Amino acid sequence: MPTVAVDKEELWERLGHKYSPEEFDRLLFEFGLELDEDTTEEVEALKKKGLPAERPQLKIEIPANRYDLLCIEGIARALRVYLGKDKPPVYKLVHPKGGEGNLVTATIAPETKHIRPYFACAILRNVKFTQRSYESFIDLQDKLHQNICRRRQFVAIGTHDLDTLQPPFSYEARPPKDIRFVPLSKDKEYTAEELMTVYESEKHLARYLPIIRDSPVYPIIYDSKRTVASMPPIINSEHSKITLNTRNIFIDVTATDETKLGIVVNIIATMFSEYCEEPFTIEPCKVIYPDGTARITPDLAYRPMTTTASYINSCTGLDLKAPALAKLLEQMTLTAVPGDNEDEVVVDIPPTRPDIMHECDLVEDAAIAYGYNNLPDTFPPTSTVAQPLKVSKITDIIRREWAFAGWVEVFPLILCSHEENFDWLNRKDNGKQVVRLANPKTLEFQVVRTSLLPGLLKTIRENRSHPLPIRIFETGDVVFKDSQKERQTRNVRHAAAVWCNKTAGFEVIHGLLDRIMQMLEVPRIASTDAKAPTGYYIKERNDPTFFPGRAATIYYRAPPKGNSSSGLTTVKRQIESVFNATDDLEIGVLGILHPTVLEKFEISYPCSVVEFSVKPFIPPMNKLWTSS
Repeated sequence: MPTVAVDKEELWERLGHKYSPEEFDRLLFEFGLELDEDTTEEVEALKKKGLPAERPQLKIEIPANRYDLLCIEGIARALRVYLGKDKPPVYKLVHPKGGEGNLVTATIAPETKHIRPYFACAILRNVKFTQRSYESFIDLQDKLHQNICRRRQFVAIGTHDLDTLQPPFSYEARPPKDIRFVPLSKDKEYTAEELMTVYESEKHLARYLPIIRDSPVYPIIYDSKRTVASMPPIINSEHSKITLNTRNIFIDVTATDETKLGIVVNIIATMFSEYCEEPFTIEPCKVIYPDGTARITPDLAYRPMTTTASYINSCTGLDLKAPALAKLLEQMTLTAVPGDNEDEVVVDIPPTRPDIMHECDLVEDAAIAYGYNNLPDTFPPTSTVAQPLKVSKITDIIRREWAFAGWVEVFPLILCSHEENFDWLNRKDNGKQVVRLANPKTLEFQVVRTSLLPGLLKTIRENRSHPLPIRIFETGDVVFKDSQKERQTRNVRHAAAVWCNKTAGFEVIHGLLDRIMQMLEVPRIASTDAKAPTGYYIKERNDPTFFPGRAATIYYRAPPKGNSSSGLTTVKRQIESVFNATDDLEIGVLGILHPTVLEKFEISYPCSVVEFSVKPFIPPMNKLWTSS
């Protein structure tokens, strides 16, 4: 979660009260925040030593989805409303004299669709900054860039002194060699190509260069005189930089995600609209799209949402009427009034609260305002008896026995690369089994694993310095496509183990399999034994994952169901064995890994592995616990 550092004395001044550390910690906890650090003692210690020190700060942890609390303005505003000292502010758009016809306009060029297609802007008029409010304004932009903007990948914010620019504006995408301007904090002109080289040595900007570096066109914002205002998402122009003397601020926001664009422009405009001559007012702009359509930004429309007192009471255990719940929601900066009937509560969600997405979010806010510690303790109206899932019971038996045998349990990730799941194991992807991620973050997380082996082998690779032998195991789910299921996939519980030593140790892994089958009360039988009613056996297999002649398939013969004739079953198995056909289930494999597999996983010692499905050993659920 992001941490926001605020000036302690300024916050006390805004709240109208000086809190002790314990009081303020309790207030934040009740509101759903957390006091991470109070630097007062450190500052006092520095002053006693005669060393320079900043003013004491409070470092507050903020929920990741509360973008309105990423600055002291938002925190103080929310806490004052929560404490009943203020009413929720009403944010509104104020048109300039002359109405909509005199709005500042920005035209989007068609070429921007190749790089950052979305654009929004807003104006704050007659702003009065102090040094601390100016620093807070800059810090909020940085906090938004690091969080919802994903380091400017999705959204980038630019702020300018409007009095240094001449509207209307144009948002274009041009070849980097055709872009030339004086960037912020520089005293000479550069082309965009040159800036890519200049900023490589500046850590705070170098991280953003890959966002546009390889694009044939770079986004650029011009005013009517072709003066550059900004080259998002990299740098603003020195010409339009904001200072303490700035009175009119032009905010530009470019994005690759339209939803995040709207959230960011609303947050940056509303948070600092309190410094305008008329607080909480924002002057909108008209954005003209390439197809000729126009949109007014920012969109500060309040979102209507309806809930009921009975729903909130059922979730929280309270017994409050709609008017009382409306007052609780107002403490959380929402606008709420009782509805047409006595159970209904009508809520208007302000543009500062994009985290309110569902009725359950209103329940959470009502519970915070009432106080979680004040909620009544009640027994559930129903009494149920729980039982562990059968698959979990079987899994626990395997985990316990293998751990008793001296093996170490590991927990690799369930996602892996396509290569690790197939190519590195010398396996082919038929396109019908593996579940792929549509937008993987990295090449390591492309698919959901269909085998436990990649995770186990990567664990050995990362622990190569560990003393031999390395013996590890895992019990976990693998996932396969399944068009018969509603969700188009199915989870299958597998168990797997790997032995790594100077010798292959096939007999060790074979003994581990025998031990767990003994604990599951599954007898070992011969593959040719047609009379055995149940049991397991292994048969040699050819598998490119394993060393030739050192691999086997594990078969399981399930016990007969009901009153099936044992004589007929025996005859059937004898006939099947003649034609090399069988109804016995293929549940897994064991063997010595092929040297090419070990080479790809960078393992220099031989390894033996076993992997099998746990599903056949799961007894049926009692009807009492199922819907049947």
